[in-house]
Amino acid sequence: MRKFFAHVFCATVLIGASAGLTGCVVKAGGEVKAGGTEPAKEPAKEAPPEAPKPEEKKPAMNFEVENGQLRLPGPVVFESGKAILKPESDAVLDIVRQYLEAKPAITLLRIEGHTDNVGVAADNQRLSELRSMAVAQWLIAKGVSCKRLLPVGFGQDKPVADNTKPEGREQNRRTAFVNAELKGKAIGGMPVDGSGKVAGDPCK
Repeated sequence: MRKFFAHVFCATVLIGASAGLTGCVVKAGGEVKAGGTEPAKEPAKEAPPEAPKPEEKKPAMNFEVENGQLRLPGPVVFESGKAILKPESDAVLDIVRQYLEAKPAITLLRIEGHTDNVGVAADNQRLSELRSMAVAQWLIAKGVSCKRLLPVGFGQDKPVADNTKPEGREQNRRTAFVNAELKGKAIGGMPVDGSGKVAGDPCK
């Protein structure tokens, strides 16, 4: 009987609006306790999105240029007697790429190929041209405009050291990078090819 009364009382509480109750709880043994529903919990507030962190700017690289020629920390290295670049040349050539990226006013860079005097002069001349073109193609593949590059070969005609000594011949086998045009005009009024033999059009 008590249990039945509890059920009836619970229903009466739910229906009776004047009581201001919205629910009841029946405990074990039939004891009834009236009460309201639990207040709705506010939805958790989402944390505001983090502001994007500003990109860290890389420090500008200092380039050393002497008499219009870009000075590099090491040589451009090829396989012996070939116009095939060795992997250790990549770091050096990437500095050239960065230089051109940082200096848009340099509208034409001359890539000079030089050899020692070992072998036939005509073969050395051709090799120097092929090597300068190989360097130009490497730079183009890395995003440099072909119109800003002029590959030129000098063969064995411009040594900078004694060809009778091994260390001198090593210095003479070199690739030089010389500013040829500034804002579309030849620097110093000199021929942009430096009086060397143009290896070809790097854009083709």
